Amino acid sequence: MELGLSGKIVLISGGSKGIGQACAQAFLAEGAKVAITSRDPANIAAAKAKLGAGVLGLAADLTDAVQAAKVVADVERQLGPIDVLVNSAGAAKRTPAADLTPAAWRAAMDAKYFSTINVLDPALKAMAARKRGVVINIIGSGGRSANVIHIPGGAANAALMLATAGLGAAYAKQGIRVVGINPGTTNTGRVETGLQAQAKQDGITIEEARKKVIGKIAMGRMAEPEEIAATVVYLASDKASYITGTTITMDGAANPGVL
Repeated sequence: MELGLSGKIVLISGGSKGIGQACAQAFLAEGAKVAITSRDPANIAAAKAKLGAGVLGLAADLTDAVQAAKVVADVERQLGPIDVLVNSAGAAKRTPAADLTPAAWRAAMDAKYFSTINVLDPALKAMAARKRGVVINIIGSGGRSANVIHIPGGAANAALMLATAGLGAAYAKQGIRVVGINPGTTNTGRVETGLQAQAKQDGITIEEARKKVIGKIAMGRMAEPEEIAATVVYLASDKASYITGTTITMDGAANPGVL
């Protein structure tokens, strides 16, 4: 399918690994110009070796609003006005409820919620001034259903789902679309960390934890990052021109429902 993304300027936060990197690859295949971020310059170098030297890589801690705003400004200066922002950065640490502290709650909001909002805010305002643009937020499915070892992270995800809905409505008349995706368990390095925490919580092996997680997925397998990325590029295109202010669930019917 021709998606009309050739030449579009795309910024992907957290684009050096996992779903973010798969999104970068998918946009490049459509002919877009891509910038990625990571806190670790080594991760950016590794991603560029795989994606191609033409990808713009920017190292930044997106929990810092100043650094996040600089990323947006640098992309627009070096590549041009951002047409598509994909927020895939950040993941809150999984912590058993008994071990939670106010600091852990705050850290979870910084890690996921503000690492998204800090980039989204300046990019969205620039898009609004031009009256065009798409924002796609990759939001963990913990925002839809509570996990006892991921309560602060789930709360951050739920907050992002509400922000996605509200901003989609607020900016619709200005030609901006804001959409979320709730991936379920996806075959990335990050899922291994979650399985380790789940195994510790349940007193089982990591392989037993993996089987337990997959057993809850109606489709009988994890998602692949490329499957999430395929939906992202579609949502970024004019083929999805009437989709905004909502979050789409991609969890293989692990948590079927209307929410």
